[in-house]
This record gives sequence, structure tokens and C-alpha cells, in this order.
Amino acid sequence: MSLSPRIHLHDGDLPDGLDLGSVVAVDTEAMGLNPHRDRLCLVQLSAGDGQAHLVQIRSERLGGRGADSPNLKALLSDPAVTKLMHFARFDVALLQHALGITVGPTICTKIAARLVRTFTSYHGLAHLCRELLGVELAKQQQTSDWGARTLSREQLNYAASDVLHLHALWDKLEALLVREDRREIAQACFDFLSARARLDILGYEDPDIFSHRA
Repeated sequence: MSLSPRIHLHDGDLPDGLDLGSVVAVDTEAMGLNPHRDRLCLVQLSAGDGQAHLVQIRSERLGGRGADSPNLKALLSDPAVTKLMHFARFDVALLQHALGITVGPTICTKIAARLVRTFTSYHGLAHLCRELLGVELAKQQQTSDWGARTLSREQLNYAASDVLHLHALWDKLEALLVREDRREIAQACFDFLSARARLDILGYEDPDIFSHRA
């Protein structure tokens, strides 16, 4: 289903033969922030070409296919395709838990921002897009009901906006990482994200096994 020249909604899976290139921006929407409790509802993807592909994940109770998404799973687990995300720790954990795959390789613009923009505590996507790209992202739909059988045009426009600018944002942040000689340590963080997400799913957020607490 095409909503506009730049937003395409797919029911349950990506279409056969869709090529999104070697670096794909990815984001998710769920019923909440607990991957154990809150189901995955939407996966947004963009090749950085101004178009967004939104895959609505509906449970069988809502007439959907559940986690039967072979094309989406193949893309997210393809080692030849880098998944570009903002706050990848959450998205990777949610996708791995909901779809039963290992997501990688990944790049996280939030980690990149925290490594090089140490002069500020503002590392949210909307703030970074405003500061680095001059782009304003509307956030009114952030806490809306993503589990509805039919999503509104406002929800879909909001969801698309979260991936449409990630390539440009990464270009800015990667240049800063190189300038500050932190590109290598950033990559080490990115490479650990799949394991960190698995630890989160296993419940090792608290206690944090990296903490010095007894």
C-alpha cells in the first residue's frame, strides 16, 4: 500500500525483491518499552533515498501473520546489510525477541552522539536532527496506540520520519567521530549491541553484570 510518494505500508512483511541497499535505516514501534511484555507493532526501514517502507506486524488475533515475516527477517539478519538505528539497544532487543533472529551488523546514532557530543546531555533523535540537520521532527504520535488494527496517516507519517533522516544524521556524526578519533571505539560499541540486547532480554539490566556493585 502506497500512502504517498515516499511512504509505503506493507502488511506483515517486505515485498519480494525489494532492495534497500547495503545500509538500511531501521526503527520500531511497539505497545511499550518492555520487550517481554509489549508486542512489536511496526518496523520502519529506509534506504536513505527519501522513501520509507513500513511493515505492520499484526497478531493473528487481529487478522495478521504474527512473526511470519521471512523477507524482513532475512534483511535484518543479513551480515552484508548494516542496520542504522537510533537507540539500537532497544530496537535490537525488541526485534530479536519478537522475530527470533540475530540483528546485525548495526550502527547506533545515539551511541555516536554520546561519544562525541559530550558538551550536552541532549541526544534524542529530534534534538540531533534539529541541531545537525536543521530538520524538525514532530513527536505528537510518539505515545499513540501502535497496536491498533489500522494506523492513522499521522502515525505513519511520524513513524516514517524516524528513519528518513538517519543516513544524513550518521554522515554528520561519523565525521565527528573521525575528527575526535573515536570512530574505532564507536565501532566496538556497535559490534556489542546484539550481545547487549540478548543480555537485556535475559534480564541482566538489573543487576548490570558490568557494574562494580557486589
